[in-house]
Amino acid sequence: MKKKIKKVLPNIITLSRVIALVIGFILFLKEKIVMSICLYIYGSISDALDGYLARKNNLVTNFGKFMDPLADKLLVCSALICLSSMGKLAAWI
Repeated sequence: MKKKIKKVLPNIITLSRVIALVIGFILFLKEKIVMSICLYIYGSISDALDGYLARKNNLVTNFGKFMDPLADKLLVCSALICLSSMGKLAAWI
C-alpha cells in the first residue's frame, strides 16, 4: 500500500496545488488576502516538492507532464490577475 501511495504522491501534490489555487482565488475575491497569500505560498512550495519527489523516485508520468505545467501557469496567472485587480500591477502585463 505504501508503494502505491509513493508512486502517486507527486500527482496528488499537483492536484492539491490546483485546488489550493482555486480556493485562494475565491478567498482573494472575498478580500481574505492573507489566507490567499498563504495558499499561493503553498502552491509555490508544493511545486518544488512534487518536482523533487517525481525526479528523485523516477515517477515521471504523462499526467504529471500535463498537469504540472498547467498548475504552474494557473499559479502565475492567478497571481497576476489578483495583483492587477488590486492596482499593484498594470493590466496590460
